[in-house]
Amino acid sequence: MQWELAVVSQILEARDGLQELNVKMQDGSISKAIHYTDVHGQLTVNDQVLLNTTAVLLQLGTGGYHIVHAVMSRHGEETRWTNVLSAFEQVPYHPCIFDSKPLDRNQGHIMKLRYTSLQHPVLAAEEPDSPYHSLFKNKQSLQGMPVLIGELHSMLPAAICLLQHLSHGSGIACRIAYVMSDGGALPIAFSRHTAELRKLDWLVGTITYGQAYGGDVEAVNKYTALLAAKHILQADMAIVTMGPGSVGTGTRLGFSGLETGEIMNASTALGGFPWLIPRISFADSRPRHLGISHHTLTVLQEIAVNRSRIVLPDLQHEQGKYLREQADQALLTDKHELEWRTPVSSSLWEAAMAPYALSILTMGRGLSADPAYFAGIGTAVEAAWDYWRKTRN
Repeated sequence: MQWELAVVSQILEARDGLQELNVKMQDGSISKAIHYTDVHGQLTVNDQVLLNTTAVLLQLGTGGYHIVHAVMSRHGEETRWTNVLSAFEQVPYHPCIFDSKPLDRNQGHIMKLRYTSLQHPVLAAEEPDSPYHSLFKNKQSLQGMPVLIGELHSMLPAAICLLQHLSHGSGIACRIAYVMSDGGALPIAFSRHTAELRKLDWLVGTITYGQAYGGDVEAVNKYTALLAAKHILQADMAIVTMGPGSVGTGTRLGFSGLETGEIMNASTALGGFPWLIPRISFADSRPRHLGISHHTLTVLQEIAVNRSRIVLPDLQHEQGKYLREQADQALLTDKHELEWRTPVSSSLWEAAMAPYALSILTMGRGLSADPAYFAGIGTAVEAAWDYWRKTRN
């Protein structure tokens, strides 16, 4: 990103939540800028601001506007540029802001976090300057690649731990790519689990799409992200989850995990094989998440368009009975092919997670506190693994 300090010289227009400004740059030139008033309130003439100037320097189609990131001083208060810079130098991250290298249009011009003060360019796999541009010009297929799809970020390390254990046990290497959606945290660097999985060399690479960023490969949308996993990273299997920070509202459709149905649809449309990881718990105190979460049921009932193979854990006693009653009441067999599979044993889970340094928790609960959650992950992972072994070339 490129940053520059400027002074507001004129308020051109004000509308709900936004001001359009003229700003005087440090070289004395006048430029246009956009200021969102929901954070810093209204600006006035002579206010000093910090601008994100990236898009203008790249000559992108953003209307020629810089975007205000921060207000440095108000109403003409005397603040020397050197004082402003020294203030930033007290923050470990910021000295590089003012020493950033000149932008190179050949290094990508697809903006992420678009039209915010943190917008920045990435080299998306699909764009003309990318070495993979030609790949996306023609119709491509996932060629039957299994795609594990999870609602919660904690499903990622659990699934990969189990896949690695199965791979080592069989002596068959499986190349796994992680595709991170923009449903949760947007920078992939925020994920400790992703960093640990990379450290262990358990991933062939990562892909971020939409407004998520920081993956080894950047993609515009979920379709091209899946194709990138198959054809750029040469993955045998992809796992898709959002980053940390899912959203729920206690309403029928108001939860970020609804995207899992959309990813199922995209996987099928591209010739892949989606494997939804069901969200299951008997330790969650919220009734809507008891047994098979309403999130999973809603996705399967209303969002997933195509008939898919859905694998659920065949739990014992009352818990198993409850899950089957939920599946019957939701009429899941009318839309999908259900398979009830014996859950992965606790001892196998413990062996699978033993090499992994970080704790794998869901809402603060681990394997012993919420075994049904891990049972849901395990059955989907085992089914996807069995499918891959049978269909691989």
